[in-house]
Amino acid sequence: MTESVSPVVALQNVVLHVSDCERAAEFWGQALGYELLQLDDGLAVLASKDGRRPRLNLDDGDRSHLDLNVTNSADQRAAVERLIALGASPVDWDLPEDATHVVLTDPDGNHFCVVNDQND
Repeated sequence: MTESVSPVVALQNVVLHVSDCERAAEFWGQALGYELLQLDDGLAVLASKDGRRPRLNLDDGDRSHLDLNVTNSADQRAAVERLIALGASPVDWDLPEDATHVVLTDPDGNHFCVVNDQND
C-alpha cells in the first residue's frame, strides 16, 4: 500500500444520468433526506440539509460521474498531475476556454471532473 497523502481534492458532486429529473429528484430526495435546490431544464440539484455531504446532481443530458473540488488553479494543476500519477488518464474533451474543470478517467475508464471553484 502506498503512503497516505493529504487529499488535495474533495468530493463535491455526484452526477447521475437520469431520464426524468423531477421523478429522480423526488426519489433521491426522500431516499437520502436531501433538499431540492434547483429543478430546471434537465437538471436537478439536491443537497444534504446540513451541507456536509456531497451534492447530488441529476442530469438528463450528462453521463454519470464525480466532480472533485479544488480551491484554486494551482491546486487544480497539482491535483490533476497527482491523479494522473495514480493512474487517471486525461480526456480530450471539447471544453470552452473559460472552463473551470478538467475531465479525466479513472483506471477503469469512469469519467470524473476536477473543478476549480474559484475560477482564478
